[in-house]
Amino acid sequence: MNNKKIRIGVIFGGPSKEHEVSLASARSVIKALEEKEIDFVPMAVTKQNSWIMGDKARKYLSLQSGDAKEDAISIKQSQALVVSGDTDQTLRPLVEPSLADTKIDLMFPLIHGNYGEDGKLQGFFELFNIPYIFSGSLASALAMDKPKAKIIAKQAGLNVPNDLVFSSSKDFLVNKVTDVMPFPVVIKPAELGSSVGISIANSADELIKGVNEAFSFGDKIMIEAYIKGRELTVGVFGNNPPTALPIVEIIPNISPFYDYKAKYDAGGSTHICPAKIPAAIKNKVETDAITIFKALECRDLARVDFIFDESANDIFFLEINTIPGMTSVSLVPDEARTMDIAFPDFIEMLINEARKRYNI
Repeated sequence: MNNKKIRIGVIFGGPSKEHEVSLASARSVIKALEEKEIDFVPMAVTKQNSWIMGDKARKYLSLQSGDAKEDAISIKQSQALVVSGDTDQTLRPLVEPSLADTKIDLMFPLIHGNYGEDGKLQGFFELFNIPYIFSGSLASALAMDKPKAKIIAKQAGLNVPNDLVFSSSKDFLVNKVTDVMPFPVVIKPAELGSSVGISIANSADELIKGVNEAFSFGDKIMIEAYIKGRELTVGVFGNNPPTALPIVEIIPNISPFYDYKAKYDAGGSTHICPAKIPAAIKNKVETDAITIFKALECRDLARVDFIFDESANDIFFLEINTIPGMTSVSLVPDEARTMDIAFPDFIEMLINEARKRYNI
């Protein structure tokens, strides 16, 4: 890699339920780029899937207060920067004339969830030979599909909780679940992040309610055996070879598990980093995290979530996130700080990993 100056395209927003989380990540990354004096162009994707760049994208980002509250930005606010008149509802890409000939050397995707983290955006970049940070289209798609990621993890030798997958609400029956796993169970949309739509059911009524909620976020859900234990997560950084960052234990303060509020509300959870766990468990978490990172052929950075079942003295793989949150309360930045790596330095390191791959 040479030392030439490059321009980064920071893309954020998107039509998924993780829109506000994406904007919160973008605010943190943009601040880091400014501190490191790295040239960048902000690129916002509205909730209606319109693309805006430059000053308009900056203004769009300012609509959010800085936290990651759900539905903080309305559809009306989203489109106010796109439509040219009160009655014009045309959705179209909008590039300011001053940016029409701007060359972007490397894309920094920060669109969490569907469309940004599931391989679609990555496929778009690959189609047009655009260099970008994070995992490729196939790895992103597999990681986003929680049941498929668990299949690959199991084949790679990782422990995973038992689960059932339903691709239609018409296929769901309470006894299909209760016949094979006892309460409590965990209900998850199969392809969504940030704990959106996740619930724990302790009864048939709660199961039905949770299933209905999960199906409101997508066409496929997963019902998983609940494993009581300590929530652990670890970032995997780099490519040749990838290495594990310090492990974090997550202790929810305002919810029974690490749900959306516990993740993004101030004081919603406590992060203990490095986690105070036995040495053998630490080694297994690090080894398993790197194993699934390699098995999926991930790149640059990912975050892997586990449950530590103390009664069995073992860990269970839950999921892998190929675009981890980069907000002020996110986990991977906490792990980097434990290594005395300031957030702006970590972002520069991440950019440099991608530059090595593309030789730019």
